[in-house]
Amino acid sequence: MLEHHEIHVIDPERADSAHAHIAAVPRISLQAFCETAEISAVIQETIVDRRMQKAHVKVNMGGSTSAVEAYRSAPTPNVIVVESTGDRRQLVAHLDELSEFCDAGTKVVVVGKLNDIGLYRELMARGVSEYLISPFGALDFIRAISELYAAPGAAALGRVIAFYGAKGGVGASTIAHNVAWSISRESELATIVADLDLGFGTAGLDFNQDPPQGIADAIYAPDRLDANLVDRLLSKCAEKLSLLAAPATLDKVYDFEESTFDALLDILRASVPIAVLDVPHVWTAWSRRMLIAADEVVIVSAPDLANFRNVKNVVDTLRAVRPNDSKPKLVLNNVGVPKRPEISAADFASQLDLPVTAIIGFDPKLFGTAANNGQMLGEVERGSKPALIMSELARAILGRVEAKPAKRTGLPPLIEKLLRKKAS
Repeated sequence: MLEHHEIHVIDPERADSAHAHIAAVPRISLQAFCETAEISAVIQETIVDRRMQKAHVKVNMGGSTSAVEAYRSAPTPNVIVVESTGDRRQLVAHLDELSEFCDAGTKVVVVGKLNDIGLYRELMARGVSEYLISPFGALDFIRAISELYAAPGAAALGRVIAFYGAKGGVGASTIAHNVAWSISRESELATIVADLDLGFGTAGLDFNQDPPQGIADAIYAPDRLDANLVDRLLSKCAEKLSLLAAPATLDKVYDFEESTFDALLDILRASVPIAVLDVPHVWTAWSRRMLIAADEVVIVSAPDLANFRNVKNVVDTLRAVRPNDSKPKLVLNNVGVPKRPEISAADFASQLDLPVTAIIGFDPKLFGTAANNGQMLGEVERGSKPALIMSELARAILGRVEAKPAKRTGLPPLIEKLLRKKAS
């Protein structure tokens, strides 16, 4: 018998909140036996998805017949996916035969075209873990596999939002902290800010906190890392806002392995509705991994050519490795600096195929006062335009505003030259 198991501002893409809450698939082996090219292509597509990062997936053709032959003399993987285009009798017969060779703990997922409650009950009675009716998309498949390993009664996963500056000094940290503050106050969602810039992080300064412990104590004690340890390391900034502060000292070199922050990320997802990652402007294996793993990515940029080039490179990279996720959200900061030539938001949007989510004007007095006082913009001047934009940006990230198209205009010569160079 097979084992039985019973998610001014423009929102360019209102993300499907259900997609944001699909748990990552654990480190399992999965082999699929398909009969059609369509289902084979869908499962192949899931292999590059961030949620399937730990799974080892192999796709074969031949359906249930090939599955039976494959396991006559070989151990079965954690999950077997079998597609059947035949009739009900043939499918049941092949499953009965397959069950003779299944190892204990192996889960079987059946893919078929028959929308028949009787068939579903018969498959469940035989210990089939899930029955998927084709056609379906890559995210539907990932969700089904993920739910096979979800703990009964487990709380919904939290969302991870990563903020990343296209260049150093563009204000990504300031925006990340203000957006987190707005989410915690206005949406009343418990929120954690994790400052990943261990050498030069500013979250402690921005929130006027100087905790003796923080994120370094979590990542340098992987054997002790759990939800209780993280809770003890948090510094409370407001009723629903907490901080995992960076030490911001240079007594050691902060060289990390690619997977250093993985366990911490898993704990944050399971512990709090919203986790905001303040990712420093570095391009390393671990920083790239954080951007890929996040449910939402916000890129902060200044309106100049170097920032445009960097945004394009980051966006192109993320599109390639996050095919089933919403596009990054783009924020233009420090717009309108006197006498400084700038690239317009419309030019950014048209060439990146990425509408600008928020435009934040140059306001050195407000931002400087907030930074020097360890306050958020809304605390310094509640009704100010930058503070209101932070609130609207928070709502856009949570998917609570409607999309508006950006205008398309002609391009400055330097951008045209850069794009021609990239194309060649």
